[in-house]
Amino acid sequence: MANYSTGEVAEVLGLSQERVRRLAASADLHPERPARGWYRFEFRDLVLLRAALELEKSGVSPRRLLRSLRDLKRQLPADRPLTAIRITLEADELVVQDEELAWNPESGQVQLGLRVDDSGADVEPLDRRRARPVTAERRLKAEDWYELGCGLQAGSPDQAMEAFRRAVELDAGLSDAHVNLGVLLHERSDLEGAEVCYRLALRADPQSATAAYNLGVVLEDMGKPDEATEVYRRAIECDPLLADAYYNLSRLYERAGDRAAALRHLRSYSELVKIN
Repeated sequence: MANYSTGEVAEVLGLSQERVRRLAASADLHPERPARGWYRFEFRDLVLLRAALELEKSGVSPRRLLRSLRDLKRQLPADRPLTAIRITLEADELVVQDEELAWNPESGQVQLGLRVDDSGADVEPLDRRRARPVTAERRLKAEDWYELGCGLQAGSPDQAMEAFRRAVELDAGLSDAHVNLGVLLHERSDLEGAEVCYRLALRADPQSATAAYNLGVVLEDMGKPDEATEVYRRAIECDPLLADAYYNLSRLYERAGDRAAALRHLRSYSELVKIN
């Protein structure tokens, strides 16, 4: 069965990876976590995360949120394509619609005569977002440019970079846009440019574990292990469950000759992987 990484889920939903992990916890999802510690989400998990996001925004109580999502998880077919199901909130009711039927997952009651406009669909097909030409979007807000960049990132990285640049020009405090721009620069071996982006992301959001972790990776690539060690430690402070940061710290401490610290962080990494 196809599955999705935390980064891919974040891209589709237009969220940060930390936000995806928090939503997964609140929705009581249990995504698979292979040996390296990366979450792998099934399609149903992705749909449920979108539902959790909308329910949370609407002020639904945590108890009702979990009950609704558990009901929906049992009801959703496992083999539907990403475009087949839409989830909306109508008059404080969660409404799920596939190609043939709309229903309330809490009551199981079928909704008659309901049609969901594709232009407002909650989980928009990623290919459709990629197809939007960047040059045609002139009045978008920073968040819109960011979402557009997320949709373009996999298939059109040049346009995605332009979209993320426009996002941070409009709002320098949009940490996730700095991070994603840094990732694209890092992939092109523009280490200095990526470092700048990750540092700007941390300035905008000092609690961004993703920005700190990515900065540590680029600093390692630049041959700056001491600086990398500091930001990996910062990443762990922001997210104590970030297993790969412990692993990278263990490697750096081993190289520095601090075997006690290396073993301590390797043990933390091993426990996180085993637990999750």
